[in-house]
Amino acid sequence: MKAQPNILWVCTDQQRFDTIGALGNSSVHTPNIDRLVRQGTAFTHAFCQSPICTPSRASFLTGMYPSAVHVNGNGNDQFPQSPRLVTKLLAEAGYRCGNVGKLHLASAYKRAEPRVDDGYSYFKYSHAPRDDWAEGHDYADWLAAAGHSLKELTASADGVPEALHQTTWCADMAIAFIEQQAGSPWALTVNIYDPHPPFNPPKRYRDMFDPAQMPGPHFRPEDIDEQRRLAGVDFQSEARQPAQLDIANPVLPKSLERGERDPAGMTAGARDAQTLQAAYYAMIKLIDDQMGRILATLERQNLADDTIIIFMSDHGETLGDHGLIQKGCRFYEGLVRVPLIVSCPGRLGAGVRSDALVELLDVTPTLLDLAGIEVPANMQGKSLLPILVGEKSPAEHRDFVRCEFYDALDLPDGTLATMYRERDWKIVHYHQHGFGELFDLQTDPWEHHNLWDDPAHEQERFRLTLASYNASIAIIDRGAPRIGPY
Repeated sequence: MKAQPNILWVCTDQQRFDTIGALGNSSVHTPNIDRLVRQGTAFTHAFCQSPICTPSRASFLTGMYPSAVHVNGNGNDQFPQSPRLVTKLLAEAGYRCGNVGKLHLASAYKRAEPRVDDGYSYFKYSHAPRDDWAEGHDYADWLAAAGHSLKELTASADGVPEALHQTTWCADMAIAFIEQQAGSPWALTVNIYDPHPPFNPPKRYRDMFDPAQMPGPHFRPEDIDEQRRLAGVDFQSEARQPAQLDIANPVLPKSLERGERDPAGMTAGARDAQTLQAAYYAMIKLIDDQMGRILATLERQNLADDTIIIFMSDHGETLGDHGLIQKGCRFYEGLVRVPLIVSCPGRLGAGVRSDALVELLDVTPTLLDLAGIEVPANMQGKSLLPILVGEKSPAEHRDFVRCEFYDALDLPDGTLATMYRERDWKIVHYHQHGFGELFDLQTDPWEHHNLWDDPAHEQERFRLTLASYNASIAIIDRGAPRIGPY
């Protein structure tokens, strides 16, 4: 057994926590991810630190909260030179580091995002599968070499064929990297774009899931009234009845604008929640199949017992819950709670379910601990290693988790909001709007009854407001370390 393990870190985009068969969803089909659950530790209460891509990724790649990294939203011109990414720290310790797929630490609008000193010596980059810049998009170049164009493929009502799909390309590039390794430990981050909208899986996969058999969203009629109250708070969609969810919005590609045909062959604005759910599960099925290919490569190369596998997502998807789809400034469970599985049969415990409160930034110091690398003092994550090796109860990790949204989208409201969640309570502050949300998660786990204005819960709101404020103050970046009294 090697002293330093290899690391395979797979991060999907916009995948909810409740999308894995072995963790209770009978409507999905995820045998390969289920295998990771059986062979490792599944953290059932893992939370992102922002419900938006760039700040979330900035957080878990540095082990710090987005506001402490000063990366609070999508669309930024560049990523700061410090703090260093965990991949840079791994590279400095002798790891060969590779990235496949998106990174999204800075804007990828009409360009490949600029890189920092990220530690990657193998870099196969792709952001959204629709992007077709003149240079810097390895997936588009791969398609062009095979005689295909992104424009041609994304215009098809049948979706991109699985052999040419970006998810498959990610697996191909990951397998190529793994097969090249010998000797030195390696770390590979695989950042798959799906199951991100526009919900356009290959037709063969879409046909595997009958919308009529889907369980449907967590929705009650009173949700519409609550979302009207929140209408002045940034979000990518307006609340609709589950039978009529509108997918047209300014952040999706032109092919999805109102009145045109989308890649799944349905008019924008006419997709019900169960149809979206079926397409979403189909995308996850393709991800699972490609995970199977990567896992088979590890076994073929005799690397399975020496490779730490992390499977997670950067944030979730509302998928019709509360009448919403996509993401934005809300903190419902489907949007901020994500899969997190850590597996290595040769080194870590197997078949463990941890319901401890966990944050994605905890992954960063965990990787450093596993690699025997000193964790920098400025990291705010808390290592999961004691749970993974059985030294600590899987029911205990954090007393609370928090999530931030600081004007994270290019939308007019410019909302600033924070979430503070304990085991049984969640409070959300929409800071410049003068209201928020308070949920008793024991009696209302899917957050349909906002208790913010309920006099009977006033003291609970005051307690949680102070706790949330103190938690926000505690993570402020204090700048350079002190070297003397003045």
